[in-house]
Parts: sequence; C-alpha cells; structure tokens
Amino acid sequence: MRLADARKDQYRRLAKDQGYRARSAFKLLQLNASYHILKRGSKVVDLGCAPGGWLQVAAREVGPEGRVIGIDLKPVEPVAGAVVLEGSIEEPGMLEEIAGILGGAKADAVLSDLAPKVSGLWDMDHARQISLSTIALGFARQALRGGGSAVFKVFEGEMLNEFRDELKKSFGRVLLSKPSASRQQSSELYIVCLDFKS
Repeated sequence: MRLADARKDQYRRLAKDQGYRARSAFKLLQLNASYHILKRGSKVVDLGCAPGGWLQVAAREVGPEGRVIGIDLKPVEPVAGAVVLEGSIEEPGMLEEIAGILGGAKADAVLSDLAPKVSGLWDMDHARQISLSTIALGFARQALRGGGSAVFKVFEGEMLNEFRDELKKSFGRVLLSKPSASRQQSSELYIVCLDFKS
C-alpha cells in the first residue's frame, strides 16, 4: 500500500473512531489548529456542508454560545449544534434567511469546501472549481463581519493566482495551506483568508 493510501485509510479510520461523518473533518481541524479560524462563540457559515463533517467540527469548536449554519443542495442529516439549510447560496433570500438565524449579525467565518463533480478533464475541473470558489467569495463578501475569516477549497492550476489576487482585495492576509489530511498527490489546496476588509 502506498503511503498516500495508508494516510487516507488512517483518516477514514480516525473519522469513524471519533464519530465524524467524513475524513475531511480532519482537514478543518488541522486548518483551525494552524490559523484559529473557529473560536468559542463564533458565528460560522459552511457552504457545501454535506455530509456534515465540517459542521461537526465547527459546532464543537464554537460551543453552545456560537452559531453554525450549513448550506447544501443535497439533504444533510441533522448535526447537533448546527442549523442546516437545503438550497443554493445564489438563491434570492438565502442571505436574509442566514442573517435571520444569526439574529441580524454578520458571520465571523465562512467555510467553503465546495467542489464540482470531477470529470477527469483537468482544465475543466480546475475552471469549475475556481468558478464555485468565486461564487463563495461573493457570498462571503456579503455575509462576513469586518475582521472575519474565510476558507476556500481550490485546485491547483493556472487560474489560482488570479483568484488569490481577487481574495487579496477583500482580506488582509491570504495564505495557501495543504493539511496533512489531504491526499498528498491530490491538487487540492485550501486558501485561508484572515482580516476581512468590510
């Protein structure tokens, strides 16, 4: 077994042992350990939240005094400590619904693990991933409070630098990260954005 496959199996096993719905929970745990995106009492919105692993992490990190909202096109089993909305972030009224759940406040953090259905055609998958992340950025610009944070999943490729430049217009710090829970041979990266300029 290759090291990458062994690592994948290790995180799958850990997820099962620790009650997380997906191994991707460890990606968020590792990003949060490095960048402290999720704090006690934080208001968090998770875009593309199925199957709910990131919601579980966020709810645990912010505690009962925080608020966690997940949005996905697919139905998601309820997660303790989180509100799950079925729909698209581009739907009219979605921002207002989220603001209502947050009591009229803005979010402290927006998390996007959105990904297209991978076709295997690299340029097309990369372009579709950047397009989804751009939509998520548009949402974050409306939903975040000043000084807030965001995380966007991206695939490596020629459009990545342009997307990073766009992020720098809205955030004081824009950092690329590859958690060890990501498969090392995968082109998946996460961009951690801090100090939102509202």
